[in-house]
Amino acid sequence: MTKDDITKVKAQGFLLNRGTQKFNGRVIPEGCVFTAKQLAAVAECAEQFGDGRIAMTSRLTAEISGIDYEKIPAAQEYLAQKAGLTFGGTGAKIRPVAACKGTTCVFGNCDTQGIAREIYEKYYVGWGQVVLPHKFKIAVGGCPNSCMKPNLNDFGIEGRRRPNYEKDGCRSCKVCQVAQNCPMGAATLQDGKLVIDEGKCTSCGVCVGKCPFKAVAHESERRLMIYIGGTWGKRPRMGTPLPRLVAEEEVFPLLEKTLLWFKANAFQKERLGVALDRIGVEKAIAQILDSDELLERKDEILAAPVLTRK
Repeated sequence: MTKDDITKVKAQGFLLNRGTQKFNGRVIPEGCVFTAKQLAAVAECAEQFGDGRIAMTSRLTAEISGIDYEKIPAAQEYLAQKAGLTFGGTGAKIRPVAACKGTTCVFGNCDTQGIAREIYEKYYVGWGQVVLPHKFKIAVGGCPNSCMKPNLNDFGIEGRRRPNYEKDGCRSCKVCQVAQNCPMGAATLQDGKLVIDEGKCTSCGVCVGKCPFKAVAHESERRLMIYIGGTWGKRPRMGTPLPRLVAEEEVFPLLEKTLLWFKANAFQKERLGVALDRIGVEKAIAQILDSDELLERKDEILAAPVLTRK
């Protein structure tokens, strides 16, 4: 194998297995969910073309280890035909979307896997040929428990549910179920009435529906917190939260504008968070949140080469 051979297959999702002449291939699930049939096909592929082992990555992909270079095309064809699955997830591109189990979790405030599936189709697949300045990671979390760490991704989505409190509905119960269930201590009784401290409330939604008299109603609104520019690893940076919660229909325009801002402003090998800090976070948020200029320049931005430092 030459260096060019290794680089070529890395772009297809096959990374050299350290200390060997074999490769580990990353299999990408749609919306972070494998069906039973797909998992069976991944296992069969590992037995037939790899060393029989599968590891789960931090992006929730399944990595088949020990694939010979000559067997890579056959492994790709096998999974594509058997289960409609592809290898990938490397390079200066949109990386595989990661999502927690918020869709089925008791704490989930949004359909995390459904949102991830739509991002997968529109951007991971739809923008698969778009070369970005650096990798771009997207994560979807269902609540402020932050199991998926949305604030440590380039674009993080986190489900929130702000309690809709009707003070006149409070019956001054001696033991308040809302206060008892609030994990943040934001809900307390003061002079016999429920009070919710907005400064402490994280909109986790745990208290919603707990009041038997519906003072905090089931209809409390579901919204999403968006973080941009988060990274972990050698140079961690907490993602910058947008200044307001957004509705679900706003997520995809905001994601697209963030990607376009990144493509237009970041230098080659510069992560989004570094570019934000270099140019100015407030300036970037104004462009992403309050303007459609980036969308209007979409074709121009995507056609332009990635910026290089002079």
